[in-house]
Amino acid sequence: MKLLVPVKRVVDYNVKVRVKADNTGVETANVKMSMNPFDEIAVEEAVRLKEKGIATEIIAVSAGPAAAAEQIRTALAMGADRGILVEHDGTLEPIAVAKILKAIIAKESPDLVILGKQAIDDDMNATGQMLAALMGWPQGTFASKVEVEGASILVTREVDGGLETVKLTLPAIVTADLRLNEPRYASLPNIMKARKKTIDTVKPADLGVDPTPRLTVLRVEEPGKRQAGAKVSSIQELVQKLRNEAKVI
Repeated sequence: MKLLVPVKRVVDYNVKVRVKADNTGVETANVKMSMNPFDEIAVEEAVRLKEKGIATEIIAVSAGPAAAAEQIRTALAMGADRGILVEHDGTLEPIAVAKILKAIIAKESPDLVILGKQAIDDDMNATGQMLAALMGWPQGTFASKVEVEGASILVTREVDGGLETVKLTLPAIVTADLRLNEPRYASLPNIMKARKKTIDTVKPADLGVDPTPRLTVLRVEEPGKRQAGAKVSSIQELVQKLRNEAKVI
């Protein structure tokens, strides 16, 4: 079984995000970047499937600037076999990424695509679903457990009412949620080995994809500061404030 795992380069989750002075976007200059945490979970799940003897090859894919090769190297150090970088310096919307992945799937013919349910920079939560629609493949989103059974896969999904288990016929798309696993730290020997693994670089045009954005960001602003709270002496006073001051009841 061949697995394809898309990984995205994002601002590290430990970094306090700052808006640019001209309000055109988020400041990324001299900011630590890392692999999207949900994609890291997806890589870990793919590696575990390989360790169980279910998967035979793991391909890590990233679309973005040349520096995104760093995140592919991280995936290779975790256990992926080779990487593909779709180099593009501009904005890539979910639909463009989905079309890029569709083109790569046509060349690589993977049996399963595992990716993070969303990226922590834009929180779109759309690429996996769009890819499934473009491919006409079944999808299991928000996965907290994955079990392969022959030509099928059981995906336990986290939904509002609890857990839902779906059975998908391969090939399929799975998006990883937080509770799917705990990603490993890449060991120093594996980091050294990752430097020798192959990363192929292509452009969106090479795949026949037009990445031109369809949305225009007009302005980016920080959220307003939260006002200080207030103590009330009784339930009656609380209700009065909610009704007359906050006007929420």
